[in-house]
Amino acid sequence: MDSTLLVLLAVAVAVGLVVGFIVISRKPDADTVATVAPVAPPRTGLGAAIRRVLGTSIDSEAWDEIEEALILADVGVAASADIVDRARQAKPETVDEARAAIAEALVEELAGKNRELALNGVPAVILVVGVNGTGKTTTIAKLTKRLKDEGRTVTLGGADTFRAAAAEQLETWGDRLGVRVVRGQEGSDPASVAYDTIDSARASGVDVVIVDTAGRLHGKRNLMTELQKIHRVAGGDSVSEVLLVLDATAGQNGLTQVREFKEAIPITGIVLTKLDGTARGGIVIAVERSLGVPVKFVGVGESLDDLRAFEPGSFVDSLIA
Repeated sequence: MDSTLLVLLAVAVAVGLVVGFIVISRKPDADTVATVAPVAPPRTGLGAAIRRVLGTSIDSEAWDEIEEALILADVGVAASADIVDRARQAKPETVDEARAAIAEALVEELAGKNRELALNGVPAVILVVGVNGTGKTTTIAKLTKRLKDEGRTVTLGGADTFRAAAAEQLETWGDRLGVRVVRGQEGSDPASVAYDTIDSARASGVDVVIVDTAGRLHGKRNLMTELQKIHRVAGGDSVSEVLLVLDATAGQNGLTQVREFKEAIPITGIVLTKLDGTARGGIVIAVERSLGVPVKFVGVGESLDDLRAFEPGSFVDSLIA
C-alpha cells in the first residue's frame, strides 16, 4: 500500500476517534433536556382514575371527579350519582376509607341478583345470542367445558346457518371437547336446527343443549324475527336460559344491544366478554340497573377455563384496583 494512503487513513481514524469522544462526553444542554418527554405510566381504567382523584385530598371537587370517572367507565349518569352519594354518606376521612366506601357502594349496586345458571328440563335448553364479533361461539365452548367439568353431558346446535364459518367453528370446538354438534346446511332454517338438536339430545338422554344463533342476517330476513322463532321452537317459556353475549368494550352501545335483544326475546342473563385491564366494565351496572338483566358470567381470557361466574365483590375489586 502507498505510504501517502497509509498516512491519510491514519489521520481519518484519528479524527473519527476525536469526534466520537466529543459526542459521547458532551452533556445535553437545558433546551435538549426540555424536549425529551418522560414516558407516562398507564392512566386508564376506573381504578387509575380514582387513584388520581384521591391522591391528595377528599373534597367536593374530588367527589365530582369520581362521579365523572364512573360515568366515563360506562356506569351511567344516575347510577354514578347514587354511588357517589352513598360513598359520601359514609363520611370517609382518609383516601383508603374513601376508596373502600366507593367499593362498598358499587357492590351494593350489584347486590340481590339471581346469578345462578338455570338448568331446568331434560334436556335443559340454553340459547346463546348476541351480535357477531362478541365471542358467542368461544363462549359456548367455555360454557360447555364448565358444564362437562360438573359432570353434565352436552349437545351443541349450530343454528347460525347464515355463516358457514360459524358452524365449522362450532364443530371444531365440539371435536375438541368431545361433544356432538348438530348443524344444518348453509342458509337452512335456523329454528329447524334448534328443534333437531333438542330432539336428538332428548332421545340420547343428554343433560344440556346449547344453541348458537346468528348475530347478523343477510338479505330480507329479520334477525329478531328469526330469534323469536328459534325461541318458540326451542320451547318458549320452558327454555332454561337465553344468554346474551356482550363485549365489555362496547360501552353504551352495549346497552342498546341488550335493549334491542330484550325487546325481541326474554333475555335471562348476560355473559360479559373481553373483560381485561382496559375494558370499561361499568356497563355491568348500567345494564343491570336500567334493564334488570343480571350478568351471570364474565370472560377474562382466551383459554377454555377463562369463563368465570360473576361475583360482585371480585368484580368491583378488579374494576377499581
